[in-house]
Amino acid sequence: MPLPLRTRVTRTRTAAAAVALVLFAAACSQGDGPRKSDWTEAGGKAAAQRWVTQEFTPSTLSKDQQLAEMDWFMKAAAPYRGMEINVVSETITTHEYESRQLAKAFAEITGIKVKHDLIQEGDVIEKLQTQIQGNQNIYDAYVNDSDLIGTHSRGTYVFPLSDYMAGEGKDVTSPTLDLDDFIGISFTTGPDKKLYQLPDQQFANLYWFRYDWFTDPKIKKQFKDAYGYDLGVPVNWAAYEDIADFFTNKVNGDGTIDGKKVYGHMDYGRKDPSLGWRFTDAWLSMAGNGDPGIPNGLPVDDWGIRVENCRPVGSSVTRGGDTNGPASVYALAKYVEWLKKYAPKEAAGRNFSEAGPVPAQGNIAQQIFWYTTFTADMTKPGLPVVNADGTPKWRIAPSPHGVYWKEGNKLGYQDAGSWTLLRNTPKERRAAAWLYAQFVTSKSVSLKKSIAGLTFIRDSDIRSDYFKQNSAKYGGLIEFYRSPARKQWTPTGTNVPDYPKLAQLWWQNVATAVTGETTPQQSMDNLAKQQDEILSRLERRGYGGNCAPKLNPEQPAQYWLDQPGAPVPKLADERGKPETVDYDKLISQWN
Repeated sequence: MPLPLRTRVTRTRTAAAAVALVLFAAACSQGDGPRKSDWTEAGGKAAAQRWVTQEFTPSTLSKDQQLAEMDWFMKAAAPYRGMEINVVSETITTHEYESRQLAKAFAEITGIKVKHDLIQEGDVIEKLQTQIQGNQNIYDAYVNDSDLIGTHSRGTYVFPLSDYMAGEGKDVTSPTLDLDDFIGISFTTGPDKKLYQLPDQQFANLYWFRYDWFTDPKIKKQFKDAYGYDLGVPVNWAAYEDIADFFTNKVNGDGTIDGKKVYGHMDYGRKDPSLGWRFTDAWLSMAGNGDPGIPNGLPVDDWGIRVENCRPVGSSVTRGGDTNGPASVYALAKYVEWLKKYAPKEAAGRNFSEAGPVPAQGNIAQQIFWYTTFTADMTKPGLPVVNADGTPKWRIAPSPHGVYWKEGNKLGYQDAGSWTLLRNTPKERRAAAWLYAQFVTSKSVSLKKSIAGLTFIRDSDIRSDYFKQNSAKYGGLIEFYRSPARKQWTPTGTNVPDYPKLAQLWWQNVATAVTGETTPQQSMDNLAKQQDEILSRLERRGYGGNCAPKLNPEQPAQYWLDQPGAPVPKLADERGKPETVDYDKLISQWN
């Protein structure tokens, strides 16, 4: 969910600082001069022994295998010893662990120092674009979201890892990297089947609910008496809506539990760039827009963009897209309706980061759109949503889908922050940074990093003995990642040719629907038109070569609504029959 670039005003205000940073970075990075290092082989081996024994445990590797992997890093680092490299990522728990612990370990073991900066997500993208446009090296490697894969694969500025590992970087590519073990490799692969980025952390947005309330016999009876079916994990939006109404207005007669006002829904609605994530992170696909096909729908994806032979051909229904089709309008309408009817009144004025901690306060019954990156913060002892024994009172489950959803559609979003190498980074610095990227994703350290941040990248970690024995601590997160269901949760894909330009349109148009300035239909019409205008500009530039946009000529909307697949006509019944499933039965099926 990369934050779109700042507004024109903010960019102007920071332009001078950005130029100064480019010039400073260029002076620092183009030539390192004579390198000095007090690293010794004996010291490196001792450091490896210490880190493996004291910090990098548990691991899916044996201690001997870990030490052998560390030995490879020591030897591969020899030509770059004494360098200090600069890398950057957004500020989340996983990257804090890397910056605090793994950068230090890497320096002691290899003799290559690392300055691992942590900045806001939007700033990461801004620095990345400044480096590309200024053709000067600011950072030697970036961790940025795989949502930019459509942008990266159409440009010439990223060094595809497939090419790098087979050529220039062959000698610094670990024999134990094991790409097949990474669960997000498909997210970072371009239309040309080349790997462009290496996943470093990833998390999903899922359905979150109060398991203790949903299994309370008294509450269950009240729900069934009111709605005629069992309270459980909602399979579809009709059931989610009923549960939201029940907890907000009817539980115990007045929408309270233990004398405290509760709500059946939580969300956020402030006019803020993070409002865009709320939609670009697969909300439309959850409603049922686009076509079946993993990872992103084919030929129409989860942004409503139609693609033919890797060429985006339109967002508007009149061009064969689905950004303003009935399913997408339904998605926006339900979001606004639920925000106003079932969430705390403060929710409409909050942004992503402000709304995130609210369920932990204990008065939210369910949340349809909840990022698992909050898992660590939701399991802290003493919280109202944590039992005395440290286990959570809540669980997570697959997200319910809207009435337009079809079997085979994408059902949710996964954020995949991934290592990216740029062509304008000096060769030696790129090699040293690639070693660090592999180090922090290696099997020697990845299980411990997964425990620290709960942002899994390796299948072997998910299936490790540690998470088998401790799965109860995480409210269903481990079961989800072990299940085949996880494949229906994917990031933004290759159909989006310029993520920074297109993504900033979303929050601006969604916000006017929240305030009532526009209807959901008008908001999505405006969004689709603006997306097509950007696609048209990219087409004129030829951006993306053989995968550049090539807009379809406009046709009457009915022409496309009459064709097979997306967009589909408006349904007479946009509710459908509510359906729930027992959580424990669901988990047993996964297991």
